[in-house]
Amino acid sequence: MAKLVNIGFGNVVNSDKIVTVVNPDAAPIKRLVQTAKSEGNVIDATQGRKTKAVIVTDGGKIILSALQSETIAKRFAGYMEGEGKGSHE
Repeated sequence: MAKLVNIGFGNVVNSDKIVTVVNPDAAPIKRLVQTAKSEGNVIDATQGRKTKAVIVTDGGKIILSALQSETIAKRFAGYMEGEGKGSHE
């Protein structure tokens, strides 16, 4: 069953589809986002705020989030740790 990771402002991403979460400040990431925008492969989940994390999915989509990459990574790690636990509590 797919787990959904909250990426801010009520937006969620299927954790099975996440390849990486990166900081948007590096030049190669900026180029990646620009290329994806021109190809129509960007999903902007920032709600008009500054982009603080770029999420790359296995389908080639790029998702922009206003949460810091560390915050998303912690949420993702929390979901991954919960996978081994039963839901019968």
